Amino acid sequence: MQDIVFLLDVDNTLFDNDALVDDLRRRLAGNFGDARADRYWTFFEELFGELGYADYLGALQRFRLRELGRDDMSDPRLLQMSAFLIDYPFADRLYAGALGVVEHLQHFGTPVILSDGDAVFQPHKVQRSGLWQAVDGRVLIYIHKERMLDDVQRRYPARHYVIVDDKLRILSAMKAALGERLTTVFPRQGHYALDPLVVGAYPPPDITLARIADLRDVPLAALQGAARSTP
Repeated sequence: MQDIVFLLDVDNTLFDNDALVDDLRRRLAGNFGDARADRYWTFFEELFGELGYADYLGALQRFRLRELGRDDMSDPRLLQMSAFLIDYPFADRLYAGALGVVEHLQHFGTPVILSDGDAVFQPHKVQRSGLWQAVDGRVLIYIHKERMLDDVQRRYPARHYVIVDDKLRILSAMKAALGERLTTVFPRQGHYALDPLVVGAYPPPDITLARIADLRDVPLAALQGAARSTP
């Protein structure tokens, strides 16, 4: 039983996933035009609704089958899109100070990556960005991670948990499950965290940060005590 475990989200928490999406959007539009690029994102949203996580490679497969069809299935531009995703410079898209935050937290507890995603692209992103090494391989990737807290606690039992995530929906669900044993930390990064309608739909977190690097300035006592002091 550890004293404290830090559960760290990846996309738009440690890694600027919005920037990856912007780069992918430009590449698709440049290769296939705006109308066809929009079809890719239609397929992406369809898959998100079906699977519960972002599946960029799966959307590319669906784009290949449904949009390009038999005649264009081997279009070199399409085949190179997968290389663009796999070879993406993930380490360059980490937020400033992200690795320093992970190193800082090592002195006070056990940092663990806790993410949603598929079983191929998401772990690849975590590895290539340097986050896998930063947490010494303590990586958990689920579908609907907020529903997997029993497994999280079995793998990393602790007296107290700190969850750092850009989605208030996730923070609220986990807070409802763990109560005072959990401190919720909300970095205001990415489109979910900056959408006033999304933010206004959930209770406030225990701690709000302007950026992930600011977590280094939060005293450990505040991280442990914020949950107990929340009404």
